[in-house]
Amino acid sequence: MARLDGKTAIVTGSNTGIGKFTVLDFINRGARVIMACRSVEKAEAAAKEIREATKDVPGAGTVHVVKLDLGSLTSVRQCAKELLQNESRINLLVNNAGIMACPQSKTEDGFETQFGVNHLGHFLFTCLLLPRIIRSAPARIVNVSSRLHETYRQSKLANVLFSSELGKRLQGTGVTTYALHPGVVRTELTRNFNASYFRGAHSMWQGVATLFLKTPEEGAQTTIYCSVDEKLADKTGLYYSDCKEKTPSRKARDAEAAKKLWDLSAKLVGLGDWNPFTADDSAPTS
Repeated sequence: MARLDGKTAIVTGSNTGIGKFTVLDFINRGARVIMACRSVEKAEAAAKEIREATKDVPGAGTVHVVKLDLGSLTSVRQCAKELLQNESRINLLVNNAGIMACPQSKTEDGFETQFGVNHLGHFLFTCLLLPRIIRSAPARIVNVSSRLHETYRQSKLANVLFSSELGKRLQGTGVTTYALHPGVVRTELTRNFNASYFRGAHSMWQGVATLFLKTPEEGAQTTIYCSVDEKLADKTGLYYSDCKEKTPSRKARDAEAAKKLWDLSAKLVGLGDWNPFTADDSAPTS
């Protein structure tokens, strides 16, 4: 088993589902893991369970919690500022958090909620941490996407395009990027089904899920593979499913669209002239 001793990993949306099992795996490998979650209370409860589950594991790492609301660019900046103040290195960033099938709404910054949370929040979070990640190289950035690459599909397509463009811009830095589809997993992503579709839709989906879908532990395997497997150390900007390199959709392979999305995202989140690839180690957080 590849070890992560001395490494610091950040996993967003990790109090449940795929993210929680990813944290558990990293702890078993000796990493210092930071759970970046919207609900600190739920994240602390999950962290307590993880500490209990790993207390007798030789060489186990540690787990810590920070607040990150990806639907608020202010929260994203505050979280990044806290991490830059407290973490001397960031070797692994897993952009795992996501929402789907929520009632039509907007973030506090005025963006469609799924696009704002699933893409823009992670885009800004990654950019603000990037100088520290580059300094910590070799390092990896893993973006959990979906074959559903409309609102949810568009936000997840953005994840794949973002990962591809990020990989190109990081060439030669020692930081590699990966986008992945975890499979169709039984997770809390469907918690909004009742409000978005009809009463009982969530329970109906969960009943079907029990029979046919992956467990969160099974769904986490491709995330873990992209995060730690040494065979991928020299690969970047690619797309994975079931722990194998796969070809994403035609739209996800559009290099020009990826560049345009990057430029638009940078404008929407207010990066201005600040360049995360050439900036010093203290990213602007206000």
